[in-house]
Amino acid sequence: MRIRIAVVSASLFVAGIAVGYAAQKVGPSLYQGKSKPEAARALIEAARVQAGDGSWERIAIGRIQYLGGARAEGQAVFDDILSKKHEASDEYRIGRVYCEAGEWNKARPLFERYVRENPKDEKEIAAIGAYHLLNGDRATAEDLFARSFKDDSELWATVAAAGAYLGVAPQE
Repeated sequence: MRIRIAVVSASLFVAGIAVGYAAQKVGPSLYQGKSKPEAARALIEAARVQAGDGSWERIAIGRIQYLGGARAEGQAVFDDILSKKHEASDEYRIGRVYCEAGEWNKARPLFERYVRENPKDEKEIAAIGAYHLLNGDRATAEDLFARSFKDDSELWATVAAAGAYLGVAPQE
């Protein structure tokens, strides 16, 4: 009985490795001749295997789902990441996705936490200020810009602030 369990377990393990390895091999068979949604689904599945447990990688996958019409699936990725121990940068990246989707009300609390936890991150604080300005909150934006420019200013912080005054979102 134990030998059978061991054999079955080993077989399942090897099969899992083979499936995982096959999913990592991205080639034309995943997308050629398929509808755009089918091609996207196949590539997303391959990307999930490639991403493993990486939060930034999983956020990138959630982003294309969220912005590409599979909002519930993308939200599930974000919820899973945020429900476990995660880095503040994960909240920042998810907040950016919400901004891209025009959902400032969902982005703002994530950005506020990021600023509290990373008070010296001038580049991202300026970018968050830019998002505030782009969403009509100039006073908070300029406060964040001032915090960002406290020390020697970083180019990307300056560019984020300048762009916001012209209606341009920070560049990734």
